[in-house]
Amino acid sequence: MIWLLLKRIGQSIAVIVGVMILTFVLVHLEPGNTARAVLGFKATPARVAIFNNTYGLNRPLPVQFWLYCIHVLHGNLGVSYSALQPVSTLIAQRLPRDVVLIGLSTFLSLIIGLPMGLYQALHHGTLKDDVVAGTWFTLYSAPDFMEALILIAIFCVHFHIFQPSFPGGITTVGGLFEDPRAMVLPVVVLAINNVASYSQYMRSSAIEELAQDYIRTARAKGMRERMILTRHLLRNALLPIITILGLSLPDLVAGAVIAEAIFSFPGMGLLFWQSALSHDYPVLLGATLIIGIATIAGNLIADIAYGILDPRIRHAVA
Repeated sequence: MIWLLLKRIGQSIAVIVGVMILTFVLVHLEPGNTARAVLGFKATPARVAIFNNTYGLNRPLPVQFWLYCIHVLHGNLGVSYSALQPVSTLIAQRLPRDVVLIGLSTFLSLIIGLPMGLYQALHHGTLKDDVVAGTWFTLYSAPDFMEALILIAIFCVHFHIFQPSFPGGITTVGGLFEDPRAMVLPVVVLAINNVASYSQYMRSSAIEELAQDYIRTARAKGMRERMILTRHLLRNALLPIITILGLSLPDLVAGAVIAEAIFSFPGMGLLFWQSALSHDYPVLLGATLIIGIATIAGNLIADIAYGILDPRIRHAVA
């Protein structure tokens, strides 16, 4: 188990370095002049030169990356060009709100997707199975922004049940719940795609477990079906879902950028969107780095948890 942990940590560090290099290069290849995007197109050449010199944008790209890595190792993610605040401060303010949003959407996805997957497995090969799978895959294939706009048109414009955007001035996590109705649509939009994934993985895993000898043995002993499902089937069928939880984090984060931009949710997704529009490189790099670390950490925790719950993984690695 220790060797498994060390191996996964080494791979995670290599991936983080790769993410930093790729993100830094892609961000600086973005078309347009950063200084003029921040200062405005009427900025004089002297102001542009001062801006580039202040933030080191007049240096070669490898030198800029080397200095950025040194600053990151010292816990300095830079200063936002637009907000003139440390990037770490901006992220620290918004990250807890994203944790709430993604946590709620993941919880909703699980409480809908897992029972749906189990239901499909118990009705494998029937019309009920096909209808449920077809419904969720239709929703899964639809773009996030289209689902968000449809929900706004139905529940905000037509029925006036929810509001289409968050109120301004939210600075704390508690402020998200001052009007709980504003949380509903962003959470639902993020949950829709993952329900399809969780239900299908649960379906496949449950079908495989239903064919195992221990299920037939339990039924032969006269154990009630509900007891078989809760005590035996669920415990083993849920193991792949642990890995899927870690792997689904990038999709959740990508969806959060779109959902937060549409619903004006005051999280990192909206910050990332606004920074991309204003060429705010330090915020883009800092947000991408934190999201990358969170994604890799989620996968690492999922791998470790899988190894703990399934001894076959530990013995195979050893």
